Amino acid sequence: MNQFLHRFAAWLIDQGLYLFVSFLTGVRPKSESELAFSPEKKVYFANHASHGDFVLVWISLPKLWRKAARPVAGADYWLENRFKSFIINNVFNGLTIRRDGGDPRAVTDQMTAALKQGSSLIIFPEGTRNTDDGTLLLPFKSGIYHLARENPDVQFVPIWIDNINRVLPKGKLVPVPISCDVQIGSPMQLLPGESKDEFLQRTRDAMLVLAPEGKRLPVPAT
Repeated sequence: MNQFLHRFAAWLIDQGLYLFVSFLTGVRPKSESELAFSPEKKVYFANHASHGDFVLVWISLPKLWRKAARPVAGADYWLENRFKSFIINNVFNGLTIRRDGGDPRAVTDQMTAALKQGSSLIIFPEGTRNTDDGTLLLPFKSGIYHLARENPDVQFVPIWIDNINRVLPKGKLVPVPISCDVQIGSPMQLLPGESKDEFLQRTRDAMLVLAPEGKRLPVPAT
């Protein structure tokens, strides 16, 4: 009975969050035909401005893609009480990682194990929320490169989230209804012989070209 109640509560919260956030932001799932890749073993990497970022990525994916996607989340924040722990584990099936300066290789191994099981991951390569209105995108941490190096067969999908920082500003508890947008780019992989700096620049550029008009970078020459 407890397992049934847990599953029902998780489903209820899932549906409620989907309807509430969709109403609040206007974000809807992309159609399956818009995504020219399968749901399994993808790494979605997006800009990070709010605690609500991964929810918008999650909502923007079609149902099958959403079921396979696991947000990578800090254990220190999401496991600090039973309610947050229930949400991240039972509603989002999140992959909680340590952010206390432990062994970074252990984090890469944890994410690699999830990918090998067929899951997709949602990550934020900036590593922390960008609260500076004058900075479009913070420098990427090297973790995305190490993950790509350990999983050369896995595709990395750039995503740009616009306006979410205005819906749920840092330090605020009550969200504000504002139209948001989620742009999903084309999958990419680590190239043979590609250096860390080259890969970080290429993934960063792939994300920035998805930014809204006026913020957007020119598409890099091929």
